[in-house]
Amino acid sequence: MGKMIKVGMADLNICKAPDAITTLGLGSCIGIAIYDPVTKIGGLAHIMLPDSTQIKNNTNIAKFADTGIEELVKRMIVAGANRRRMVAKIAGGAKMFETNVTSSVGNVGERNALASKAKLKQLGIRLVAQDTGLNYGRTVELHCETGDFLIKSVGKPVKTI
Repeated sequence: MGKMIKVGMADLNICKAPDAITTLGLGSCIGIAIYDPVTKIGGLAHIMLPDSTQIKNNTNIAKFADTGIEELVKRMIVAGANRRRMVAKIAGGAKMFETNVTSSVGNVGERNALASKAKLKQLGIRLVAQDTGLNYGRTVELHCETGDFLIKSVGKPVKTI
């Protein structure tokens, strides 16, 4: 087992086998793992919001689904991954607070998940697994040796997708 690389909130990074990469405490945020099974290069983005075009003067590309996924793919290609082989797995997007259903902020988790899927589709990256929604936080780990995406939640068994 290599080292564990940590990704913070509104952050992204890449790693290569034998290393693994993790992000903690995904609530309504989405953890997007992208992986090239041949080079064993993986990337993980912890995105907080669906769409960078809605925010003025935004400098943090990792915070948003659209710009964060693009940047992650770019970095993986620079590291030697091939976009045609990339597959994606996503987790998070929980509904952490009970709010009025009509409120647009109410389900930012669901909007994050939808925006992430739309961006992956636009880039031609296949979404092969997901664990999103519900009402609990998740910590995720992408193991670049195997491509396994581990999902840990308090009081629940570890799930591998």
